[in-house]
Amino acid sequence: MDIKKPIVIGGGIMGAGIGQLCAQNGFDVIVTDVSDDVINKAENKIARGLERRIEKGKITKEDMDSVLSRMSWSTDMTLARDSDFVIEAVSENIDLKKDIFKNLDAICYPETIFATNTTALSVSEIASATQRSDKVIGMHFFNPAVIMKLVEIIRGDETSDETVETAKAFAEVLGKTPVVTFKEAPAGIVSRVLASLLNEAATVYADGIASAEDIDEAMKLGAGHPIGPLALIDMIGLDIHLAKMETLYTKLKDERYRPPEIIRQMVDEGKLGRKTGEGFYKY
Repeated sequence: MDIKKPIVIGGGIMGAGIGQLCAQNGFDVIVTDVSDDVINKAENKIARGLERRIEKGKITKEDMDSVLSRMSWSTDMTLARDSDFVIEAVSENIDLKKDIFKNLDAICYPETIFATNTTALSVSEIASATQRSDKVIGMHFFNPAVIMKLVEIIRGDETSDETVETAKAFAEVLGKTPVVTFKEAPAGIVSRVLASLLNEAATVYADGIASAEDIDEAMKLGAGHPIGPLALIDMIGLDIHLAKMETLYTKLKDERYRPPEIIRQMVDEGKLGRKTGEGFYKY
């Protein structure tokens, strides 16, 4: 299946980034959200990011104009009716995702593929809201979507091989390197492997063993990590990390995934990381 009309549902950090990625690779793409405010902020953020790249000499004004001309923004999700590949990138809420996929299933062509950018929720459960479980797949982009090379392709129980191959091929067209799970896999590969490490780093900090700076420096110099675990949680968003851990702990019943109390406390205080200006660090 040759993708021609992608649409992104969700205009947050990930959705807008995926939309920009599609536009940069020659696709006319629509990014939708229920909120005009979210859409306006996302559109302005994309433009500012491209302007900074012009200032750094990485792209030309013509490049920027070309990308922006291929991106459309809307609060009308019914525009997905003409799409052949839908990428959902809303918040990690299973009921919200199922509701979106149920509505999309009613308006999209039967052959349209639905991809969810979930990091921890069940692809099969999301697919159960549709009549096309064979055409629903997890397609986990990493933040920032325009830069990070990896895309995890995560099967649901009924995802067809054809859908997997189409998602892989689309990821490659977008300049990404896809990896594929053999079966349903909550949190895919990276988030699941990283989960206990990030939790432990937060616990070490909460126990007063070392500062955030020294914990991160130790992991960068001692383990070869390009970014420290606490800085990474800040970049992901503490609320997103908490949601992942709650899902993994609920599904796997493994203590490694129980969210540390400090994460809950910081989320309650609104310290969500980079996006709020404060997490383990101040920005």
